Amino acid sequence: MGSPPHTAAPSRRERLRRAQIMLIFTPELCEDPEASVRALWPHVDAIQVRPKPLGAASSGPAEARATLMWAETLLRYAATQAGPRPLLLVNDRVDVAQALAEEGIDGVHLGQDDTPPRVARDLLGPEALIGWSTHDYEEVRRAQEEPVDYLGFGAIFPTETKAGTTANHCVNSWVASASGRWPVFPIGGITVENAWQLAPVGRVAIGAGLLRHPDPAGAAQTIRRSLRARGPQDRRHDWGDAPS
Repeated sequence: MGSPPHTAAPSRRERLRRAQIMLIFTPELCEDPEASVRALWPHVDAIQVRPKPLGAASSGPAEARATLMWAETLLRYAATQAGPRPLLLVNDRVDVAQALAEEGIDGVHLGQDDTPPRVARDLLGPEALIGWSTHDYEEVRRAQEEPVDYLGFGAIFPTETKAGTTANHCVNSWVASASGRWPVFPIGGITVENAWQLAPVGRVAIGAGLLRHPDPAGAAQTIRRSLRARGPQDRRHDWGDAPS
């Protein structure tokens, strides 16, 4: 018998489209950051490296040295693991993403006040993943004009880990339907107890809800089951109509 046909590995964007749980890895949230990563590694689809002080000091860009150190730590750990690994992105730091592109960093996540996505795309090239934080309908709408691959949207629930956020319960049909253009990851205050409310979107970006949980792996598995109750919606939306 002949050899079975070769199946190409899914591309970064295919993996991103399938992703349900993005871990926002803020080492400051963990007593033992490396142990937290090891526990969560098999249970998350993407990891965004975001070393930042908690509270008011978190509003500025991530520090380059810490971002580089932790990104390199995760890449070294990835090299020891068999099978597929989570997508690895860095928060804010296009310079770090560029420096580690050949080592395997998959892209960067940007805030509204960070490097513009078009500049990041010019620096990182067409294969890198670029995410963009959004907080309201108008920012989601403007994202159509940017070369981004996915959106963060929030804060969905009240959160103590980032200053200046308030509860935003706009996870309704217009947010879910944005997944017809790009994956949308709700973020902010997400926990095991409330993740079921995001089943219409089918994705989460989550930090403290996993990193501070006494059983991070079990929490991630529970959240995935909650999201699979209704998978990601793949519907188009008429962006000319504001949500009611």
